[in-house]
Amino acid sequence: MTSTIRQSKKRLDRAVHRSKLISMEGVLERLFTFAFKGLVYPQIWEDPEVDMQALQLKPDSKMVTIASGGCNVMSYLTANPQEITAVDLNRAHVALNRLKLTALEEFPDYETFYRFFGEADEKANIAAYEKYLKPAIDPETMAYWEGRDMTAWGRKRITLFSRDLYHHGMLGYFIGLGHFIAKIYGVDLRKIAEARDLNEQQSYFDKVLAPLFDKRLIRWATSKKMSLYGLGIPPAQYESLAAEGGGNMAGVLKQRLEKLACDFPMEDNYFAWQAFTRGYAPSQMQSGTGLSGPLPPYLKPQHFPEIRKRASHVRVVNRSFTEHLDNQDANSLDAYVLLDAQDWMTDRQLNDLWAGISRTARQGARVIFRTAGEPSILPGRINNEILGQWTYEAAESARLNKLDRSSIYGGFHLYIYN
Repeated sequence: MTSTIRQSKKRLDRAVHRSKLISMEGVLERLFTFAFKGLVYPQIWEDPEVDMQALQLKPDSKMVTIASGGCNVMSYLTANPQEITAVDLNRAHVALNRLKLTALEEFPDYETFYRFFGEADEKANIAAYEKYLKPAIDPETMAYWEGRDMTAWGRKRITLFSRDLYHHGMLGYFIGLGHFIAKIYGVDLRKIAEARDLNEQQSYFDKVLAPLFDKRLIRWATSKKMSLYGLGIPPAQYESLAAEGGGNMAGVLKQRLEKLACDFPMEDNYFAWQAFTRGYAPSQMQSGTGLSGPLPPYLKPQHFPEIRKRASHVRVVNRSFTEHLDNQDANSLDAYVLLDAQDWMTDRQLNDLWAGISRTARQGARVIFRTAGEPSILPGRINNEILGQWTYEAAESARLNKLDRSSIYGGFHLYIYN
């Protein structure tokens, strides 16, 4: 087990560390990797419905994706691909994905599954873990959830599911800090959930949320690279994001938050519910009327029977994307989901990654990724012999970017293998 943890740390160090330790950038990178060792994303922050439109998954599709919090891995099962391999450098994300897959197979019904991962804040979840999951999970996953750390105040990590999982992890703490700062200025972010239509959402943003970004404290705080560690944004990606606003990070965040708050009805956007209310829309299951509000596809009751049958289609591994591709056959894969990981990468890392993608891609294979800035980061950085094998679908990328309810990225990008 110690060896596994050490290997995970080395992989993460290689992915993030671009500068010498004695430099300020090097110190910031190492602070980020220290923070990134624990749970970062209790919920992934990319829209799976946009992903599936782009990927056009079929029953014989074989795909590789970065796992993150596992919501999208599970949601891709609604499209019924033949095989999903979820890779991640973060040991906590690997453990969360494996726990979700085991729960799909072992929990007795949808209600137990939703209470555990949708509400994630009841003591009954710990009893369900002890009865159904603990006997079935692999030793490495059990060691993680039975383990204790500072973020759990010395309690077992599995107790997060009785203390609202979505209030924890780096993302949960970041959102919580945002709510705390808003309250300092007399703003209750939850009020936007009361908006009845897009006009009321826009009005709330203009009158209440937008002025927050002019506050001196917020402008000062967001000018620091460490301020966005809670979003899983390392120093290199911070620079790309800040460049979008001419160095004014508060302005960039204001623009992205406006899209989240105003471009989609609250009744359709579970990302907005997580950001502004710190959870999914309230359940009305006790009244027998089902669920209110939007949910990720994998948490919708109508999808539970089908994804339950397909849980065995997923494999979760603790390694980098490139490392995984090195061990795959040529012309064997149809879809690749890179999230925003390329924003972290050096030119050498990008070329190694795309060499592996190009070697393993079948004709017509699709790659999707997101970037902090609007344009694709690949031209001028990827060897022309490699990038020339791919067609960038610029118009479709722009269309899908507008549909992405997560709203925090500047660009969504789709490449198709020639």
